[in-house]
Amino acid sequence: MYVTCLDLEGVLVPEIWIAFANASGIPELKKTTRDEPDYDKLMNYRLNILNEHGLGLKEIQDVIATIDPMEGAKEFLDELRATCQTIIISDTFSQFAAPLMKKLGMPTIFCNELIVGEDGKITGYKMRCEKSKYTTVRALQSCGCETIASGDSYNDLGMIKASKAGFLFKAPASIIADNPDVPAYETYDELLAAIKKELV
Repeated sequence: MYVTCLDLEGVLVPEIWIAFANASGIPELKKTTRDEPDYDKLMNYRLNILNEHGLGLKEIQDVIATIDPMEGAKEFLDELRATCQTIIISDTFSQFAAPLMKKLGMPTIFCNELIVGEDGKITGYKMRCEKSKYTTVRALQSCGCETIASGDSYNDLGMIKASKAGFLFKAPASIIADNPDVPAYETYDELLAAIKKELV
């Protein structure tokens, strides 16, 4: 049995933190896992900035409500899900992802949880498991599944390289250059064709 594991942000939907940085006028929040491979360091950096500006969950959710999936993403996902089992594995948070999942047709997503105070301030976060994408792929394999994985950032490389087949999608040139052994694609048609080829 094959399971395709996809990243969310940058692959199916725009980067949430970049959208919020633009909406809030705080350019420092544009930093993502494409720029900082240490996720704990990145999240603490983000939370410190939110606290400095007195911003909480509601302000971020208001921006997320305006975000739509990338053009062609839902159609790609619909066709992929009709072809094989598909799971989105993301380092985002359930409080961010829920409205986006509705727009994508409610696919399965494994993600993390924010810790939010009664005043709406984000006080921390809880990772689902250590190295969540890599760990999830290995767990699926331990259940007898073959995995195919695709993503665009440093934190996707573990699951991509641990899978039977893995692909970069809409990744920055620097990540593509650092990983010449990983096929890289720019369109959903290319990615879908590559995945389907592995399923034959």
